[in-house]
Amino acid sequence: MSTGILQATALRPSTSHLGLPFFDEAHRRIAAELPDWTNAQGVDESDDRAACRDWVRRLGAGGWLRYCVPGDSGGALPQLDSRALVLLRETLAFYSPLADFAFAMQGLGSGAISVGGSASQRQAYLPQVASGAKIAAFALSEPEAGSDVAAMKLQATGARPDCVAGQKDDAYFLDGRKTWISNGGIADFYCVFAKTDPQGGSRGISAFIVDAGTPGLDDSAHIPVMAPHPLATLVFERCRVSGEQMLGEVNGGFKLAMQTLDIFRASVAAAALGMARRALTEAISHAKQRQMFGQTLADFQLTQAKLGEMAALIDAGALLTYRAAWMRDTAQGSQKERSVAAAMAKMTATENAQRVIDMALQMHGGLGVMVGSKVESLYRDIRSLRIYEGATEVQQLIIGKSVLQEA
Repeated sequence: MSTGILQATALRPSTSHLGLPFFDEAHRRIAAELPDWTNAQGVDESDDRAACRDWVRRLGAGGWLRYCVPGDSGGALPQLDSRALVLLRETLAFYSPLADFAFAMQGLGSGAISVGGSASQRQAYLPQVASGAKIAAFALSEPEAGSDVAAMKLQATGARPDCVAGQKDDAYFLDGRKTWISNGGIADFYCVFAKTDPQGGSRGISAFIVDAGTPGLDDSAHIPVMAPHPLATLVFERCRVSGEQMLGEVNGGFKLAMQTLDIFRASVAAAALGMARRALTEAISHAKQRQMFGQTLADFQLTQAKLGEMAALIDAGALLTYRAAWMRDTAQGSQKERSVAAAMAKMTATENAQRVIDMALQMHGGLGVMVGSKVESLYRDIRSLRIYEGATEVQQLIIGKSVLQEA
């Protein structure tokens, strides 16, 4: 759906949360500099694929993609910093959910290389991710394996029949499908997860870097969705990849995928916060201007009550999100506790953002459902965040199991 050229806005995201003790001066500088930069870009978003390429190029030139990779690979900070990712995604999503998408997929798409890549793999890919020269993609989901990752059917068969099980082969042939792959069709490379041990369940999955254009890979099947994002189905038919392209250890792909998702899960919550903050800001602006029954919409107590509820929902999600990012960056608690904190943040922020945006749309009346209005596009943009990178129901299970174990 066409959205046209991104228009600059006089609306600004709230900055009151930057005084919280979760953040330091480096984080506050990001939040201070990014709004004006994003607001001035004027990207034509009428074609989601062309727009994502443009956003990646601009984000790279602006130095913002350097926060997607660690310092030894051209990154802005020594390690991937969850709090920086949170503030970047929240701000980008306030102005353009598509800009947030382009930024996030550079980090998620290359995250497995940052976490488990060899020195040569990191050097070959990550500096170009940081500069925007290469577009990254994370290929995990399949038609019958979304939340149930262990059910994946994409096979990676060793080229040598005499290769010992559990040892890396010289090369592999990939056969099967991936779907709902963000940046599918525009990515320069894919971090692909496949079964190297078909009977091994989650312990039989390995990860590979597969360059776009590799013979046997077809990434042309674009998937149209309700909000503009470049998604595609990937088809592998005897797609040969070198053993040198394997990420980490044989059959270590599931752990690598979960580690990568854990890093970025809190940032999904942040993207939802950015959209919710924009919806609230739009609602406040509209309520102050809209005249009805001899006063403004903002003068009605019912409007004030709704705005208060929206603000509280945002702050509840924000505090959980910032806590989760802070816990990961400072190694607070156990790995399990950090994962549960990220699950709470992702679930609460995305669900609350959906409610906030729905209330903002209702407050706009007929204008809210007019195609091209900001709250209408936010209504479509927010929906997928409750599904991808772990649906709300998956987060509930993670939290619920933890609560039962503690009782």
